[in-house]
Amino acid sequence: MARVEPVEIVEDGLLLRPWRAEDADAVYRACQDPDIQRWTTVPRPYLPEHALGFVTTISGTVWAEGTGAPFAVCDAETGELLASCGLVAINRGLDSAEIGYWTAPWARGRGVAVRATRAVARWAFDALKLRRLIWQAEVGNHASRLVALRAGFRVEGELRMAHPAVDGRPEGWIGSLLPAELAAPGEPAPYGPDTLQARRAAVFGRPQPVLFATAGATELRLRPLEERDIDALVTTCRDEETIRWTTVPHPYQREHAEGFLRDIAEAAWARGTGASYAVADAEDRYVASIDLRISPGAPLVADVGFMTAPHARGRGYLPAALAALCAWGFTTLGLARIEWRANVGNTASRRAAEKAGFTVEGTLRGGVQHRGERQDVWIGGLLPQDL
Repeated sequence: MARVEPVEIVEDGLLLRPWRAEDADAVYRACQDPDIQRWTTVPRPYLPEHALGFVTTISGTVWAEGTGAPFAVCDAETGELLASCGLVAINRGLDSAEIGYWTAPWARGRGVAVRATRAVARWAFDALKLRRLIWQAEVGNHASRLVALRAGFRVEGELRMAHPAVDGRPEGWIGSLLPAELAAPGEPAPYGPDTLQARRAAVFGRPQPVLFATAGATELRLRPLEERDIDALVTTCRDEETIRWTTVPHPYQREHAEGFLRDIAEAAWARGTGASYAVADAEDRYVASIDLRISPGAPLVADVGFMTAPHARGRGYLPAALAALCAWGFTTLGLARIEWRANVGNTASRRAAEKAGFTVEGTLRGGVQHRGERQDVWIGGLLPQDL
């Protein structure tokens, strides 16, 4: 592959230049950051020799071999190192390359990664005559996804990762950018800090929070489902009332609970599509499950689902937990409406929803496929002012 000549780029307040040996100390400091270690492929633990090897041998080799173009991103006036951004996989046969970046902890919140990504993309399209740039990140890396969106990338789907992180998910997001989609220098980025997309990226890019509710004299904790809840989850899903009114698999096996935890509950939070909670009593024992799911086609609307462990029914736990989860959805996720549905006849679910503030708005005839048959369902709605 032909050598790529190292260059310097000055754009939008940034200086992008090849790495130098004197950058090693700053790179070492930056790569102690937990987010950089969690979401990138830097070695863990990250040692001084890793930083020195990167800014000298590794970066120089990929320029010389024409397989990449790694840039140190610096403040154009002060020269301070702010970030890393560059092409990590140039494919001349396809006129395509992948872009990668990280921002030092001391430089975040200033749009550095977006400006740097646009600058590298402009150089790649103009100087290297590439026809496409690709962006990839592990599902759950919402900060990287937001940078890509703000830089103009179209996030097009998911691709299973060839080398997933040991403690990460196996799925990755993938997106692409074409020359005509690249914004001019200094043009405002879409999805600014006050947008719904930015707000939710900040929420789902962090660990799922614990919520609190009070039912009578009992303080409840809404926390992420954990492996220690599996036995109680299996017992609940084998209960006759649960089988009658929900769509849990029947007969319910332990692997169903393990799959729900891994592929539904944890995956929903990673994708930013919803939140699944275990409701725990004062002794932190599982008493219920409750889910909030954002509508794919209407991002301001979500629906809820819930079930209570047989031993915990009739204690008012669900209305309290449901009200707490919905309040979080309105205030933190910016939802405008939350919907509840239940098969006609499921009076326990209806009572819980009404006590939490939902208004039952009607019946959807044949509204759901349940155990091989179409069944009528009640539908209710909750608005922020109803709480």
